[in-house]
Amino acid sequence: MSKVQPVLEIEDVTVVYDSPSGPVQAVSDVNLTVYPGTIVGLIGESGSGKSTLANAIMRLLRGNARLTKGQIRVMGTDIYALSKRELRTFRWSRMSMVFQSAMTALNPVMTVEKQIVDTFRSHRPQMSVKEAKERARDLLRLVRIDEKHLRSFPHELSGGMRQRVVIAIAIALEPQLVIMDEPTTALDVVVQRSILNQIQELQAERGFAILFISHDFSLVTEIASRVAIMYAGRMVENTEAKVLLPEVDHHPYTEGLMRAIPRLTYEDVVIEGIQGHPPDLIDLPSGCAYSPRCPYATAACMEIRPTLHRLSHATIECHLYSPTKEGDSEWPAKQLLYKSTT
Repeated sequence: MSKVQPVLEIEDVTVVYDSPSGPVQAVSDVNLTVYPGTIVGLIGESGSGKSTLANAIMRLLRGNARLTKGQIRVMGTDIYALSKRELRTFRWSRMSMVFQSAMTALNPVMTVEKQIVDTFRSHRPQMSVKEAKERARDLLRLVRIDEKHLRSFPHELSGGMRQRVVIAIAIALEPQLVIMDEPTTALDVVVQRSILNQIQELQAERGFAILFISHDFSLVTEIASRVAIMYAGRMVENTEAKVLLPEVDHHPYTEGLMRAIPRLTYEDVVIEGIQGHPPDLIDLPSGCAYSPRCPYATAACMEIRPTLHRLSHATIECHLYSPTKEGDSEWPAKQLLYKSTT
């Protein structure tokens, strides 16, 4: 049996922002693989590096941001090896992105039809205007918008409708990878649920892969099959969504996120926030960036950066999962730490 080619491969990627105080690593040594037909969630607090990573994948880093290490491949193609002309063709036909704000993603002085038609005409110059308009109508029907809104301007649409238009444009050229960066931000919960259902239906029908970025832990775990969790620019855990349960071993940061979510199916649940604040990326701790907030942290955690450890259900960057020797108190196993803190 032939091995399935990943849609997205991120290997040891580091992204740096140049600042007056010196270089700031917004993304540090990140690895991630996304396979065809899957939805992978990317979670983290504001400033954890999620959107920077998304822009790096799309090669949309601007200003003082630059990729300093690693490789990003989409369908086996090194994105940073493409010329500008090749990249223009590659974007939207192989990979596309749904940005955070639909209002700013759409051109306010162009009708919905004009924006969709321009997408087709730019990437499929052999397509006639008539064919492009027919495809635009098909796309609106696909995302459940009446075709009469083809003549509407973005400001004439509701927030949910604008977001559906952005999704329609993102999938217009049938890319293999769609990056969705906070696609339901600023939408009420009813519209949010409708958009999520729509995304899942479209993904199941078209078979494209999705990298779904959000700070909403419960939302991502509901829609994704795997979840990658970022903290201070690093990928601290990559796990199966179905095992994100209190009784399963996870990174302490992941556990903190889970404790902060109400669970209707559990009794006597105490909701707890994570104490402290995310670290300043300019002045990161020398060891684990999460150690100042971690209830299990040892002196070694504050001095030595942890490495990735593979469990049956996840890869976790944490000293708690380091192999231990009998009588060695420097790297206590996680189960021993639990005993000592209960």
